Amino acid sequence: MIAYADTGFLCSLYAPDAHTEHAASRMIKQGLPLPIIWLHRLELRNAMRLRVFRKEISPIQRDASLNSMLTDLASGVFESVEIDVSDLASEAERLSTMHSESLGVRSLDILHVAAALVLGVPAFLTFNRRQHALAKAIGLKAPKLLA
Repeated sequence: MIAYADTGFLCSLYAPDAHTEHAASRMIKQGLPLPIIWLHRLELRNAMRLRVFRKEISPIQRDASLNSMLTDLASGVFESVEIDVSDLASEAERLSTMHSESLGVRSLDILHVAAALVLGVPAFLTFNRRQHALAKAIGLKAPKLLA
């Protein structure tokens, strides 16, 4: 696995938003598969449900987006991986201690960057400015995807 994508990046792939074009363009260039962990699954499903709540998409569009993601998982675009939760928690706490006060990153953003480290993935894909700064600060390759 060459890169780790945060859930915001994945949401942009599966439900059109301001970053969809950039996410799709990056996926064309990206080495595959990208890892998917339990946190992605929870956040992606919840994000799609929130988009229905906000009336940004319909329930039919939500289902189509989630099914499209499952199809990509089955076809090898993504690889479902297990991650040791205690290792993830320890790494997240370390990153929080070292960088939260200077970068202002949120807990969920830290968890994703910590997951990339625990999995040994060298690059990180995000549209979140603070998460991007954290990934760069710890030495991950983080292409400038910010729109």
